[in-house]
Amino acid sequence: MRVHRSGTTLAGAALAALALLLPLAGSAGARQVPARGTASMGMGVLAHDGRGDASGGTSVQAVQTEGVDVSSHQGNVAWSTLWNSGVRWAYVKATEGTYYKNTSFTQQYTGSYNVGMIRGSYHFATPDTTTGAAQADYFVDNGGGWSRDGRTLPGVLDIEWNPYGATCYGKTQAGMVSWIRDFLNRYKARTGRDAVVYTATSWWTQCTGNYSGFGATNPLWVARYASAVGELPAGWAYHTMWQYTSSGPTVGDHNHFNGDLSRVQALANG
Repeated sequence: MRVHRSGTTLAGAALAALALLLPLAGSAGARQVPARGTASMGMGVLAHDGRGDASGGTSVQAVQTEGVDVSSHQGNVAWSTLWNSGVRWAYVKATEGTYYKNTSFTQQYTGSYNVGMIRGSYHFATPDTTTGAAQADYFVDNGGGWSRDGRTLPGVLDIEWNPYGATCYGKTQAGMVSWIRDFLNRYKARTGRDAVVYTATSWWTQCTGNYSGFGATNPLWVARYASAVGELPAGWAYHTMWQYTSSGPTVGDHNHFNGDLSRVQALANG
């Protein structure tokens, strides 16, 4: 009897230990979901597209103008350092969804302007939370506006992988196209400018069915961390901007504008 009780006790202890370990093993393999508001331009590129050679080709001007994009992750940015390194334009995250405003927006937006850069702002889209029109209004009302001062670029719709859940935000391809159109139309009505569309070709293909209807009106900012731009989303014959790395100097995200500084100024002037 004593042996039986001892065996039962040991077995029970082993089962209890296993029960404690199982949740730990499950949590170790679970996807870590970031807090709402912490998304930034291009945060899904490496995980989904990787880094390396790009297939396909597109028109690239002989002269490219260096730019950066920043969010609250960078905090107070050393704009003078970036300017001295040759950076001439910048985009700053202003908003996300209808629930988040960049806490470092003022230093980043005015700091880039004060050092001499042409700058604009971007909105990280969350099509699963509110309508495109509601998010365009929130963006314009909180830093996403435009003025004809020669130094302000049109706003950007950052539409890419969902860091908080389903890749396509639970929308069908047709539903996603409708949401994007809703945002772009409201932004144009509010500012008089066509917003820039920032995306990656692979996401665009998966989540919009490679829709081609925005290329005639909205400039393209394509994300691809490679030595070449590669294939573009349907409807765009060329890109306006290219986010080519997330590991550049001073701040990670560096970009080429497809042309010289006069072309950046032309976009700012409308």
